[in-house]
Amino acid sequence: MINLSKIVYMAIVCYLPLNIAAAPLTGEDVKWLNRVTYGVDSASLGAYAAEGRAAYLNRQLQNTVDDRLPARVMEIVAQMRISVEPVKTSVITFQEENKRISKLPIEQHQQEKKILNQGLNQYLTESMQRLLLRAMYSPAQLKEQLTWFWFNHFNVTKEKGPGAKILIPDFEEHAIRPYVLGKFRDLVMATLRHPAMLVYLDNAQNAAKKINENYARELMELHTLGVDGGYAQKDVQELSRILTGVGVNWSDKQPKLNKKYASYYRHEGGFEFNPNRHDFGDKVFLGKKIAGDGFAEVEQVVDMLVRHPSTARFISTKLATYFVADVPPADLVADMSKTFLATEGDISATLRVMFGSKAFTDSLGRKAKDPLHYVVSALRFAYDGQAVANMQPAIHWLNELGEPLYAHPTPDGYGMTEKDWLSPQQLTQRFEIAKNIGGGKAKLIGSDVDPKTLTAPVLANPLYTQSIEPGLSEQTKSALKKTVSRSEWNTFLLSSPEFIYR
Repeated sequence: MINLSKIVYMAIVCYLPLNIAAAPLTGEDVKWLNRVTYGVDSASLGAYAAEGRAAYLNRQLQNTVDDRLPARVMEIVAQMRISVEPVKTSVITFQEENKRISKLPIEQHQQEKKILNQGLNQYLTESMQRLLLRAMYSPAQLKEQLTWFWFNHFNVTKEKGPGAKILIPDFEEHAIRPYVLGKFRDLVMATLRHPAMLVYLDNAQNAAKKINENYARELMELHTLGVDGGYAQKDVQELSRILTGVGVNWSDKQPKLNKKYASYYRHEGGFEFNPNRHDFGDKVFLGKKIAGDGFAEVEQVVDMLVRHPSTARFISTKLATYFVADVPPADLVADMSKTFLATEGDISATLRVMFGSKAFTDSLGRKAKDPLHYVVSALRFAYDGQAVANMQPAIHWLNELGEPLYAHPTPDGYGMTEKDWLSPQQLTQRFEIAKNIGGGKAKLIGSDVDPKTLTAPVLANPLYTQSIEPGLSEQTKSALKKTVSRSEWNTFLLSSPEFIYR
């Protein structure tokens, strides 16, 4: 097993942040950057000042945006098991090991099962490390936010059987990440074909004369049209029939096929469309007749769903809720929806309308950070491109704050509003996290570091002077002046309202 803490530390110590450009930035500039990124650091502030807002945004909105990490950090990600081992190999290895262990005597069975579970946990731990490293160090900050946003939208959970822990890293990397700034249809199709989704929402069990409606319902209610999107229970039933035969097969063996439908068979990686399990009868979906045509039926209805006005409105509302306001203005949603429809679901074009709106500018500094954004923004500011080798404390903090990675139990994903994340208990927990980061006692530079050697970071620095201090309220400034130590000063700053909101 890779010792990530030591390797990451050795890698990142060589990564120096860009110098903050001398060009003066306004308070609005900093708030804008805090919204578009996971929080300012010297590198993002310097790039913004050098490029200007328009050019910086253009680069962030490119689907081919350069998301390369610092070379040695990228090397660490490349060495992770989830990067080296194909997911198919991982799944088959797990299945064979599980089968072998099931035949062992009870005492040996328990011991071997524990070892197997530790291996499964490694997949998720590495995926969490990878997500946090990218959020911390990637220059493609908008892409990193959207990777989390869309994963949350097409949520799957690690609790759906032991195999989910193997599938989730691949789901994020190959079904979500490549499409977060592209066409929404590609994103829907990639998630629809991925075994993580098919297993999580039970479509792997969906077959003719043995219908399972779970995925069909969520595909409309949560992924495309929205709960008030204009569909009826009959549409759920018909979509379930259309989705029959869309399932999972990790073996290289092709099932014995009915000669009449053999040409309809599809198999790639773990995805399989098995025509033996498909209902080839005609259907009527959203008022349109769908002739029996195998997987082509699925592609046809996905086209219908992503081009539907309800989908444009639902997706635009959800994006605006995350980036603008808990209740986004109706005219902004209408403008975004219009662009979504006109561009056939171009996510980047839809976001461009949102970022260019008055509503977005007026909302700056007023949107509560969810736990992930809070933790990452605190780390980006406090360590500013320096070595953060041990992400385990951050993973633990997200658990404490109620937003553990890959663990939301239901397909609706985590909430995105202030009421979801700013309860009195949540604020108390954030204060404790601010104390850990601000006091420098969280072993972030390495899990095996002697706590006695750790000191509080110096947050009253040029980055603070340029990006944070000008936007502080008199109340916050007064509280900071009353502190009696660097650690306390840091804690107050990182738990201040100005740091809780973005």
